[in-house]
Amino acid sequence: MLTPTQLATMLALQDGMNCKVNPNWLTAGYAYLRAAMIESVEGIEHHGWKWWKAQHKDLPQLQMELVDIWHFALSHIIIEFSGDIKQSAQTISEQLASQRTNLTFDGLNYQFNQLDILDNLELMAGLCAAKRFDVPLFIKIVEQAEMDSDELYRQYVGKNVLNFFRQDNGYKTGTYSKIWHGKEDNEHLVEVLNALDISLADYSDQVYVGLKRRYPQ
Repeated sequence: MLTPTQLATMLALQDGMNCKVNPNWLTAGYAYLRAAMIESVEGIEHHGWKWWKAQHKDLPQLQMELVDIWHFALSHIIIEFSGDIKQSAQTISEQLASQRTNLTFDGLNYQFNQLDILDNLELMAGLCAAKRFDVPLFIKIVEQAEMDSDELYRQYVGKNVLNFFRQDNGYKTGTYSKIWHGKEDNEHLVEVLNALDISLADYSDQVYVGLKRRYPQ
């Protein structure tokens, strides 16, 4: 289960990135759950579902879609609590601690711990379309995609910090270089993440420092 430190870090990072995009993001009316719905459908595509053709499950891409969904979900939750990060973290913790394995949607009860990942992704897409997000359902899908809470945290922080780093180094103006020393920035990020202990209190700061050390000055 996600720890209080991990939740606080992710929520603070999400608020920070959103503020970087638009300082007034809380009241901008952005459709975060619509975005989460689209990512849920893309997750279904990466898993493969078509019975009339051969398909290969792309697990890394599916995991990336889930990380993107978590970005949008955290944004939605922060808005629900008017920017209160502490209350947002407490609510998520309470939902996770409940260990609930079912939900009611459109008058039907779904035991999502008994459904496969495709059915759960479809259920999540439907909930998001109805402007709802269910944290226990999402975490179940994360587990079905062969990730644990630590891996969700690791990938989330990595992607968020890389987005910060890109913005700080000219991504918007076009002066940022995605290739450093013959490798894409995503490859450098993986190496930085692999070298760090996720239990560090300043884990996200250390990821940023690791990227900065590698980036050509």
